[in-house]
Amino acid sequence: MPKDYRFSHLSWDGLQGLDVRRKASLFNDGGRPIHTLVAQQFTRGMLDDLCGLATRIRRIAKSKDGMHFLNGLLDHKRAMLYFSQPSTRTFLSFYAACQIIGIKAAEVRDPATSSELKGESIEDSIRTFSSYFDLLIMRTPQQGLAEHMAWLLSNTERPVPIINAGSGKDQHPTQALLDIYTLQRSFERLGGIDGKTVVFVGDLLRGRTVRSLAWLLTNYTDVKQYFVAAKPLQIGEDVLQQLDEAGVKYEVREDFESVIPEADAIYMTRLQDEWGNVPGAGDKDNGTKYHFRAEHLRLLKRNAILMHPLPRRKEIAVEVDSDPRAMYWRQVRNGMWIRVALIVTTFRLDGEVNKYYELNLE
Repeated sequence: MPKDYRFSHLSWDGLQGLDVRRKASLFNDGGRPIHTLVAQQFTRGMLDDLCGLATRIRRIAKSKDGMHFLNGLLDHKRAMLYFSQPSTRTFLSFYAACQIIGIKAAEVRDPATSSELKGESIEDSIRTFSSYFDLLIMRTPQQGLAEHMAWLLSNTERPVPIINAGSGKDQHPTQALLDIYTLQRSFERLGGIDGKTVVFVGDLLRGRTVRSLAWLLTNYTDVKQYFVAAKPLQIGEDVLQQLDEAGVKYEVREDFESVIPEADAIYMTRLQDEWGNVPGAGDKDNGTKYHFRAEHLRLLKRNAILMHPLPRRKEIAVEVDSDPRAMYWRQVRNGMWIRVALIVTTFRLDGEVNKYYELNLE
């Protein structure tokens, strides 16, 4: 992090009073993230750079010498994975990402094992972590906590970077990054993401992955978005307002099957009932009318893809897994590589990776 970087000119209330895009710009420096907190901080150029870097890193990692190079990039750094909300893929992909680039990682996954059980505030716990570690990766059910801690730490003598690995029902920026990376790799021979139609299905009201990805897609040209859900679970008006301001084409629908033939990518989601019940939302399976079944494959374009942030319930039939258009298992692996690229870029070592790649693989 740049030594002169601070939010000192803004109070917390002042920061919160800014338009989200103006606020997001404060989280970057020179086209690189200082903290990774919201999807709105990523420009098209930043996305292209991160995706390109992730691909170069995974190619470097194919050889023993390449892995030795990667392992030495950040072997002098330490990371705390503070995951106070249950997670499998996000936690493990960050943990694996740290291992690839040599970061020593520690974890707190249950606040009951920390001094929070004794009454210590979350803020004091996280500031304690910043005394021991050079990077904080946070997943929390508390909306806005990662952003608040980034502001707080940026006004201390140890302003370590924070990566938001999921905050409340609001944002999950690194999931959106891996989704963009998956879309880019899937369509790299088909003109890229520009001009594609992306269909979001399921619990769109509380799905923070959808909120983050819908915004990132505004960085691309002529992308149309469909939001398909039961009325009680439909996408929030705040998201639609942002899309309106960005001049993005979208439609809000309830009928799923009629949209399948138009889709270049279908993004399925599960019912987010850990946030409580929504009146009229249907049963625990989110209603079978919003499930992708094997018979739907015949409606799907030959070059379309099917995505899911996982975990799934019954939103996608297991019979679909073997179809080459099913991308959700590739999403999992893509998540590890894009998170490696994000951490490398945060510590401003992307130039070293690019130089190694040019000398050894081009």
